[in-house]
Amino acid sequence: MGTRKKGLEFAKHITEIITKSTGFENQLNKVKILGGGDGSCCAELKVDQDHVNTSNLLHTGYIVTLVDMITTYALMSKPCHPGVSVDISVNFLKGAKLGDDVFIEANLVKAGQNLAVIDCTLKDKKDDSVIAKGSQLKYVNFV
Repeated sequence: MGTRKKGLEFAKHITEIITKSTGFENQLNKVKILGGGDGSCCAELKVDQDHVNTSNLLHTGYIVTLVDMITTYALMSKPCHPGVSVDISVNFLKGAKLGDDVFIEANLVKAGQNLAVIDCTLKDKKDDSVIAKGSQLKYVNFV
């Protein structure tokens, strides 16, 4: 469920969720959660061999996973039910290479009674160029 934690306390809480996961969420075990709260979450990733395609570029499927999970953590920081995905959209603007450092930031745009919209941007840390922009629509009404 949601949390009222912020900053480093939020980062520790989400990192603990990832570390203890025995399911799909474990795919984020190399993502460092930097902080969050009040509808936001930021993280970073050093692109590793586990994250690349045969061209040694960050795999688009992994980018979608990052958008899905980091937007969910941003939503959870409200606090709010983490919801279920209704729609995920990602625009891939630039490749990230093996060894690159990627900054990921997600922000809650709007949360209503039934739906929440969260945006996410992935940037190359060396020049702040945008790698991908994503958005997720989630159903959150689980009363």
